[in-house]
Amino acid sequence: MIENNALEVLKNRRAIRAYQDKMPEKELIAQIVEAGTYAPTGMGRQSPIIVAVTNQEVRNRLSQLNASIMGNNSDPFYGAPIVLVVLADKQCPTYLYDGTLVMGNLMNAAHAVDLGSCWIHRAKEVFETPEGKALLKEWGIEGEYEGIGNCIIGYSAQKASQPKPRKPDYVRYID
Repeated sequence: MIENNALEVLKNRRAIRAYQDKMPEKELIAQIVEAGTYAPTGMGRQSPIIVAVTNQEVRNRLSQLNASIMGNNSDPFYGAPIVLVVLADKQCPTYLYDGTLVMGNLMNAAHAVDLGSCWIHRAKEVFETPEGKALLKEWGIEGEYEGIGNCIIGYSAQKASQPKPRKPDYVRYID
């Protein structure tokens, strides 16, 4: 079997839920975000937008909004210093799939550069609130954008778990 680094990244990436108090280098963030922009999109329309939040005050505000939707005041971002918010234009029929593929690229790219990542949900709900809509306006984002997900990234403070065995009927070949 041919060894392939990309396949190893895909097989070994895991959700990280504990982060060091250390900001990743801007070059690494830029590489991850760039990988996100190369995710496939329906008809090449590129409906998603990635908002790279490295400002801790804004990051904390997003965390608070996300936690309030859950009905608590914990940090749903697990201490990660960076949040990559993925939004997608609802005018595009494939927006949800496009944004999901961007999220996948972001998480796999983070793993490829030795950073941890995790998909944090409730972006849709956050950006439907008046506070979330105000953030979009502050960021200069106009139109019918829906929050797809929050990709948190940072240096892991935990050892990644081993992948679970794949279920036996995961793939069915029809010859």
